[in-house]
Amino acid sequence: MKRFFPVYVRVPLILFIFYGAIEYFVDSGDKPAIVEYPSLLLLLGLVLLVLIALEIVASASNNIINQLMTPEERAEKERLDNLPLSESPAFKKIMQKLTKTKSITEEKNLELDHDYDGIKELDNDLPPWWVYLFYVTIIFSIVYLGRYHLFGGDGQIQELEKEIAIAQKEIEEYKKTAPDLLTADQVVVSTDPADLAAGKSIFDLNCVACHRADGGGGIGPNLTDEYWILGGDIKDIFHTIMEGGRDGKGMVPWKTQIKPTDIAKVSSYIVSLQGTNPADAKAPEGDKFIPKADDGAAEVVEQNAAEGTEETPTTETAQ
Repeated sequence: MKRFFPVYVRVPLILFIFYGAIEYFVDSGDKPAIVEYPSLLLLLGLVLLVLIALEIVASASNNIINQLMTPEERAEKERLDNLPLSESPAFKKIMQKLTKTKSITEEKNLELDHDYDGIKELDNDLPPWWVYLFYVTIIFSIVYLGRYHLFGGDGQIQELEKEIAIAQKEIEEYKKTAPDLLTADQVVVSTDPADLAAGKSIFDLNCVACHRADGGGGIGPNLTDEYWILGGDIKDIFHTIMEGGRDGKGMVPWKTQIKPTDIAKVSSYIVSLQGTNPADAKAPEGDKFIPKADDGAAEVVEQNAAEGTEETPTTETAQ
């Protein structure tokens, strides 16, 4: 057998199997076990040394045994070592146990009374490998029946639902520490007082120098009228704040200083300024923007108009 599995195959194979067992039984999360627990490298190194030592001892023992053999015994051993695998005694013994085949001299005792044009039928037993496999399928079916039909084990749908629930929890945990991934395509107008208050705080801290505290415009354009340089939709406002205004004359991009979720709050706050008509507001710039009927900004404008201010469309400064 050593001829089919020489030392340079045996040692790496056993070491690989041992490493696979470590990865299977040691809980190391998403990382390899030897990365999470570097001390396991010492264990693998020890196993490698033991394997090499065993091979050295086995080789030395074989050399001693060969020296003690007679020339006839040595020749017989060499003949057996050079036999093909299918002709080796061990292989033949295993195949005999798995198949229970009869020799040609025993076939006479197995013949049935069926004879078709000289072709005779033998009463062979079923191969043991087939019988054992059949027994395994019976045992499996009993376990399966009990597990899933009698004792309420989870089926595929239940397992999927549980895995989805676990995945949802993991996603929520990931979001707590994940980078802010909000984009302009996802942002919508918020009328939540807490969001608007947070947006106003950010606006007062970063935007009043150019747009004034009331949004009436100074260095930057008026944010309360219905005219916009780079678009007045909430998505346009969000994009303008994120990426900055016109090259050479607009405001700088704020995406490196303000998180996208906070930019969304500022954008909603700017939308809330629509139609407030502050005193001494800057003259209109850009194109007139008409908010869509289903746009949250349209509701803001109508609300501001109902409170006695000039009705004007929605969102965002294009700097």
